[in-house]
Amino acid sequence: QVQLVESGGGLVQAGGSLRLSCAASGSTLRINTMGWYRQAPGKQRELVATINTGGSTAYADSVKGRFTISRDNAKKIVNLQMNSLNPEDTAVYYCNLATIFHDYWGQGTQVTVSS
Repeated sequence: QVQLVESGGGLVQAGGSLRLSCAASGSTLRINTMGWYRQAPGKQRELVATINTGGSTAYADSVKGRFTISRDNAKKIVNLQMNSLNPEDTAVYYCNLATIFHDYWGQGTQVTVSS
């Protein structure tokens, strides 16, 4: 059983920065993709950024140049550095770990950006 525990959410003013972290525990396959998704009130969950075990990354257009995803394979940690935040980034952010067999999700962490 895989568990994902997120941390680092909170309230920040527009233009500010936050860093989210997600630690995976349990039996994970060596090859997987970890990432962050977000869901704003009244909207569908959307991809923010992903990174695979090889280090290849993908970003939503809305966060390119502002957010940076990174991971530590040995520690099973994925981080999301978020800079130049704006109110449209307000959402619950979910950590995801995907293998060829299963998708795992964290409980979510709230990010609120005030204008």
